[in-house]
Amino acid sequence: MLETLRKAFKIKDIRNRIFYTFLMLIVIRLGSQLPLPGVKGEVIAEWFASQGADGFNFFNAITGGSFEQMSIFALNITPYITSSIIMQLLTIAIPKLEEMQKDGEDGRKKIAEITRYVTVALALIQSIAMAIGFGRGGYLEQFNALQVIMMVTTLTAGSAVLMWIGERITEKGVGNGISIVLTINIISRIPEDLMTLYNQFIKNAPNVGNAIIAALVILAVILVTVVFVIILQDGERKIPVQYSKKIQGRKQVGGQSSHIPLKVNTAGVIPIIFAQSILQFPVVIASLMGKGNGNGIGSKILHGMSQSYWCDPEQPVYSIGLVVYIILIVAFAYFYTSITFNPLEIANNMKRQGGFIPGIRPGKPTSDYLAKILNYIVFIGAVGLTIVAVIPIFFNGVFSANVSFGGTSIIIIVGVIIETLKQIESQMLVRYYKGFLND
Repeated sequence: MLETLRKAFKIKDIRNRIFYTFLMLIVIRLGSQLPLPGVKGEVIAEWFASQGADGFNFFNAITGGSFEQMSIFALNITPYITSSIIMQLLTIAIPKLEEMQKDGEDGRKKIAEITRYVTVALALIQSIAMAIGFGRGGYLEQFNALQVIMMVTTLTAGSAVLMWIGERITEKGVGNGISIVLTINIISRIPEDLMTLYNQFIKNAPNVGNAIIAALVILAVILVTVVFVIILQDGERKIPVQYSKKIQGRKQVGGQSSHIPLKVNTAGVIPIIFAQSILQFPVVIASLMGKGNGNGIGSKILHGMSQSYWCDPEQPVYSIGLVVYIILIVAFAYFYTSITFNPLEIANNMKRQGGFIPGIRPGKPTSDYLAKILNYIVFIGAVGLTIVAVIPIFFNGVFSANVSFGGTSIIIIVGVIIETLKQIESQMLVRYYKGFLND
């Protein structure tokens, strides 16, 4: 990684792209500190601290603390992420969108434009709900139409600006812009979380020996999790493909060997996000309505859906929610892979191009073989995702290690860093090729 960056800084064009990305990230962090006009920031911070809903903690983590501080970037790029997921699902369900996706660069530009409109619409809906909810809760200095309009406009514009910055990083920076915006927000919370762990387990340890052991355990858990995520992200199964030779004129063409790379973690972090969203949505709504703090059946169900109560030795019954969480992760891993990877389409394309998997007949047998292999791989990836997701939950429940970053954050950070380095390497490679052709 360091070698790649060292070589990248020697190339003027890539160096300028890195500096441009760095400046955009500074703008993002400055905007995350600007308070939203007319909002009682201190009151919202106190209310946020009193909430046990993990949906708020996760939302605050991916917004880099902007939500807790209620800055102009409080919504961050979550509307864009939601919009992208919705468009990806609709592309499978709506034939016209599927045609656009297959229509080359023009089709992808049209889908990107629709995604932007959906993003603004979602940001508008979310900001209206927040403005009305906070106004009724007494968190606004004045709850009137002008204040609501100003808050809605500012939050929507802030989300749109971040979307624009992400696209500019993709175009003029190192690439992978939206993911980089999300990652920098998550990384910005890590120092505060590490300080929390230090104060809780090291500074307040009974003696020096316990402090050293606590520090080593924390360091080991973080390193093991990061290494495991790297292995999970890079792991893939290569299916060999052989192309038959063809006669074109007086020459034989084809006959080369290739492979189909099937990633172990085919769905990325999406299954965890979907599973968290389903479980935390009722908890968040109940918290906004001031419900869920009693001792009734409804409150106990909400506690079982909240990660704050999982793996607690004193209340093991609530860990049933963890079992549901794991089942949802595995289910969404299969679901998302099924809509993004079509074995039958891959098999038909191979057949048209004269390709085949050694020992497997072209057509449906190839499709069945790919589906069988994919099912094994998806299961392994889902188990890996589950392990990464459960490790922080376990330590939070057993040792009360209250931190905002978890398995989802680590997967996002590691995945984006790996992809960004690959982007830089590909730009360096293209630059060398251009230089060779120009010479």
